[in-house]
Amino acid sequence: MMQQGEAINVVDVRAAEDYAEGHIPGAINLPKDQWRTLKGLRQDKINVLYCYSHVCHLAAAAAVEFAGRGYPVMELEGGFRVWKEGEFDVEK
Repeated sequence: MMQQGEAINVVDVRAAEDYAEGHIPGAINLPKDQWRTLKGLRQDKINVLYCYSHVCHLAAAAAVEFAGRGYPVMELEGGFRVWKEGEFDVEK
């Protein structure tokens, strides 16, 4: 979706210190303790959520939370681990 220039908002729901060590370029960080703020979420774009890996359920829980508040969401399958394994760019 990013390569095709689709209107998405990438949201990293991992802990702030892990986000600081590396994240998907352009992603905003919204760790669980800040979900209630909805800071950085967009209602005019699909919010693509990701966490650590396919066994991490933070992104799925965030998707339920944010969708329940009217935000369009989808989960990046495999999380940040799959992103890195695919050798895509990582921003610090």
